[in-house]
Amino acid sequence: MFIGFMGVGKTTIGNLVAKKLYRDFIDIDHEIEQEYGMSIPEIFSEIGEEAFRKKEKEVISTICQKKLKVISVGGGAFLQEEVKQLCLDSCIVFYLDLSWGSWKERVNLIIDSRPVLKGKSMEDMEKLFYERQEIYANHHSKVNVDKKEAEEIAEHVVDSIKLSWELYE
Repeated sequence: MFIGFMGVGKTTIGNLVAKKLYRDFIDIDHEIEQEYGMSIPEIFSEIGEEAFRKKEKEVISTICQKKLKVISVGGGAFLQEEVKQLCLDSCIVFYLDLSWGSWKERVNLIIDSRPVLKGKSMEDMEKLFYERQEIYANHHSKVNVDKKEAEEIAEHVVDSIKLSWELYE
């Protein structure tokens, strides 16, 4: 399972890891979008963040029970303590860590699709970025993604998983 701030590359890297391990990839936000038949920004706008978080918890609870899947969760999923504990207990959680400076370089690519960033100044975004770092502190493995290509990061994660399989055989 991949966690980290929005726009860090959880979906891209998760897809690559899943292909390398011959596993199915599940993006929790995509699953929720499919269920509601609308995008995350539309869900936030029409139904609200509270309803979204409730659905997010429900979907994650179901998906975490499935074995041999590669999963990414939205940047705010770990705001819910129950979700965080469930993930840590049921999955290998990789935290994709990106510096504030590197994230700022990506903000224009993601801002329109992230309702949590809507109407926020760069200072507000920075505050949110650092506040969220606390919720990602609990994980099984931290992967720094600064200045690295997605393929390189995915290869590192796969090598880590394979090594752990060998150690526990």
